[in-house]
Amino acid sequence: METNQLPLQDLRVLELGTLIAGPFTGRLLGDFGAELIKVEPPGKSDPMRNWGNSKEGTGLWWPVQSRNKKSITLNLREEEGQKILKELVKKTDIIIENFRPGTMEKWNLSYEELSEINPKLIMVRTSGYGQTGPYRHRAGFGSVGEAMGGLRNVTGFPDRPPSRIGVSIGDTLAALFATIGCLVAVHERETSGRGQVVDTALYESVFSVMESMIPDYLLAGYIRERMGNILPGVAPSNIYFTKDKTYIVIGANADGVFRRLCEAMGQPELADDPKYATHGARGEHMKELDLLIEEWTKTLDAKESLAILDKKGVPSGLIYTAKEVLEDPQYKEREMIVNVEHPILGEFPMPGVVPKLSRTPGKVKYPGAETMGKHNREIYGELLGYSEDKLTELQERQVI
Repeated sequence: METNQLPLQDLRVLELGTLIAGPFTGRLLGDFGAELIKVEPPGKSDPMRNWGNSKEGTGLWWPVQSRNKKSITLNLREEEGQKILKELVKKTDIIIENFRPGTMEKWNLSYEELSEINPKLIMVRTSGYGQTGPYRHRAGFGSVGEAMGGLRNVTGFPDRPPSRIGVSIGDTLAALFATIGCLVAVHERETSGRGQVVDTALYESVFSVMESMIPDYLLAGYIRERMGNILPGVAPSNIYFTKDKTYIVIGANADGVFRRLCEAMGQPELADDPKYATHGARGEHMKELDLLIEEWTKTLDAKESLAILDKKGVPSGLIYTAKEVLEDPQYKEREMIVNVEHPILGEFPMPGVVPKLSRTPGKVKYPGAETMGKHNREIYGELLGYSEDKLTELQERQVI
């Protein structure tokens, strides 16, 4: 039975980072109820406000990335701004930052200084190369992390240069690992009563999902390369062209599933053919097998072939664009497209919350703040008790 309680609603988070990796961590925590306070320098917004497509002068990525976040402005380069942040730290559980290592220290906001003010403070730090090591001071973006982590080398087709995935996967992976580390630190704090630093590097986050890349090389002398839509030695697992000029994905590399695929194709004898009967044999004869499958899919429209495959229990599907996502009943049933009211754009669609919790599910309460400092009075006035005169004076001097 669902409750109105959000699982992280007892946590207050200050988000100091910009662009993707740090703020995506904030988004994930905010989805489950943490009070997220997004900090931007006065007069200089997070570039994400203007990234991507826009409508009526409003960037369409920002409301998604900054949903469930309150917006304040604060100049951390000035001593007075640093003092104000330290006041906020007294009432904060977590700080998220993704500046180049050494920036927080330069601003007199090192973890050592802040943890003296609040020993329970958790600082989530995401950077290109981590807080230690010979590369720690280098600038790092997700694209470089994807390259150094090994992902770019295996993405694309063998006759073409390394490619990128169509989303900022390096930043997102780093944010996911940072979120896991953050929640681990929150849990550990229940025992120790102390906070700690969560140090996440972009390249390490990518490298962490690279499966058996290192033992493949060290123990088998094999270097993974770009293979397009296939995995070496794993077949059938590819895309196949259909009669109505559509590609579908079929994954039937397990023995039992492959037998069901052969039945769906009306060629059950293939499952016992020595060339295809085992995982190893199918891997050796991958090209030949893929051609046989595509000969079958080309005789049917995508919808027809998928219906047959589904009936036989063979994993398969269309390659979706936004249009198919919006039309799909599975997405609707799972509430994976949610609409929230935007003050400028009206009803605004965005991805739902992942994962689903049975009793205390997350929630998208509102989109990213359309103006910088929208919640200055709430945070500085109500949380810190600043008077209206002080707020006006701080604003005039560009401290907030």
